[in-house]
Amino acid sequence: MDSGKSLLEPPGRRTLVPPGAASGARRRGLAVGGGGVGVSSAGASALYRYRALAGEHRWERRAVRAVLACGAGVVAVGLSVWWVGILVAVLFFAVHATYARYRPGPVTNWRRGASAERRTGRRLSRLDPAGFHVLHDRAFSDDPVPTTNLDHLVVGLSGIYAIASRRFRWGARLHTEQNRLWTGSRPVTGVTAAAAHAAETVAALLSEELDQDVQVTPMVVVHGARVARDGVRHGRVLFHAARSIPRAIAGEPVIYTSAQVATLAAAAERRLPPMMEILLPE
Repeated sequence: MDSGKSLLEPPGRRTLVPPGAASGARRRGLAVGGGGVGVSSAGASALYRYRALAGEHRWERRAVRAVLACGAGVVAVGLSVWWVGILVAVLFFAVHATYARYRPGPVTNWRRGASAERRTGRRLSRLDPAGFHVLHDRAFSDDPVPTTNLDHLVVGLSGIYAIASRRFRWGARLHTEQNRLWTGSRPVTGVTAAAAHAAETVAALLSEELDQDVQVTPMVVVHGARVARDGVRHGRVLFHAARSIPRAIAGEPVIYTSAQVATLAAAAERRLPPMMEILLPE
């Protein structure tokens, strides 16, 4: 591009209201209705991986569970009356199925991850589509065989946000102390570095695509843990509770015009394909 006025030159801090934004929620960049962009694709690859893992040897596991339940029922019949045996068998089957679903491991991690991403997607759908483009579950296209993805990308009037959805221990308080991130009394490792790296990768891809410097803000949407109303900053990364993420993004000062947002969003679509296109090529 020439050295004249850049297509993405920010308009400073002036107020820019997107088309049709008359007042109230729309002036703050929040959608009035329940619509949104791309909600159905949030967490798609995580859900696919969960179903693939959960489907492995499913019938064999069910058969073993049924045999064990019947065995427990027979033992109970021998020690008591017949209806006690049936009750024991049913309870054994239900308890074992519940344990298998929620026990720690890759299957549970993928299921919970997909659920967190879908909840974040529903929250992000509240952003006004007149001023914000939301992409979900995107692959980093420069990888020969992409194995990692970006959970969410928001391109809007207030900037560009690379967002990760993360689950933390339920009820624990997320905070920083001595330059470290904590949930309750447990240190959190890796999350900040991963979020910052994802934002840097997106910034590099968009900068290369548009031939000029593009800044991307790393964010983490927190599920489970308690977060301060204004969020928590650790390094360059902002941590916000899921319920507050739309207002946190829409409440930032306007730095792009609607035309610039459209240009950036189109570049992101080109450089960050949906992860499911990588997992399930035609």
